[in-house]
Amino acid sequence: FYPIVIADSRAPRDGRFIERIGSYNPNTNPATITLDFERALYWVNVGAQPTDTVRSILSNEGVLLMKHLQGGVKKGAFDEAEAQKRFDAWKAKKLQVVEKQKASMADKRELAEKERFEAEKAKNQAKAEEVAKKKAEIAAAKAAEEAAKAAAETPATEEAPAAEETSAE
Repeated sequence: FYPIVIADSRAPRDGRFIERIGSYNPNTNPATITLDFERALYWVNVGAQPTDTVRSILSNEGVLLMKHLQGGVKKGAFDEAEAQKRFDAWKAKKLQVVEKQKASMADKRELAEKERFEAEKAKNQAKAEEVAKKKAEIAAAKAAEEAAKAAAETPATEEAPAAEETSAE
């Protein structure tokens, strides 16, 4: 999170500043920029020299475009209403592009989430089949063990009376 400030060039980087005109948060997608447009325009018009990063932020926010349009008004190329109309058209187009980009990112995120869900569902299904197979094997082994136990008990009961008969003779 970075503040956007107006400072004397002789002041230390994190030192004293004249005015805070906004902030920049690159951690969000897209980056969050809060900017006092009027104050930024004022400072650019009176000769403030922005750093490269702040210059790109001001350009993206339209401050430099508005300075350029105001220069055209001063030269008499067009009037203030035409300058405002051009700026508003640029801003609407820019907002439309940003909204399209946000929608595209949301669609990609939703698609990735759906794919993750389907992969997890398939994984859970495979695990459930594996568990069912193991349970079936255990049940079959138990049934075979019980059958062997039952088979072992049945001949023992048949042999026992036969043994008594032999001893009775």
